[in-house]
Amino acid sequence: MTIAEWCLFGAVILYLVTLAPAKALAPQQFNNAVPRDPAFYEHPVRKRALGAHINGIETYPFYATAVLLAEFRAAPQEWVDGLAVAFLVTRLIFVAAYVGDKPTARTVLWNAAFAFNIGIFFLSGYGARGAVIATGAGLLWSLAVWPILAKVQPERSQS
Repeated sequence: MTIAEWCLFGAVILYLVTLAPAKALAPQQFNNAVPRDPAFYEHPVRKRALGAHINGIETYPFYATAVLLAEFRAAPQEWVDGLAVAFLVTRLIFVAAYVGDKPTARTVLWNAAFAFNIGIFFLSGYGARGAVIATGAGLLWSLAVWPILAKVQPERSQS
């Protein structure tokens, strides 16, 4: 198996374990008979953990599609692996920012991870040059929105 394929597995594990600490740290409030009870997720940290979990599920299909497409089309494997690792590491930091109530950083990290994912996608059709252009444009966008977000989003949210 390639590093990128292991990263696909890692992305699944990441979104699954995002909720585990919230449940483990509140065993008296969590009822496994009703694991999706909205009342359990009213606590701000649990609500953010659930949001990060759902976001992981939402981002996974495009990530998996991009990685598999790049591999099926015989894109340079070292590029697929590198971008897949960059995506996964960025998503890990994204989860920490989400749960840690850092909305500006969270959004910038989401955009950065998406940029790496777009790079993987364009790698399959346009090679390393296409991946660099797509990833670079996405990362520049992430950096460009940072100061804008910092002005419109308070660094601490209520959820």
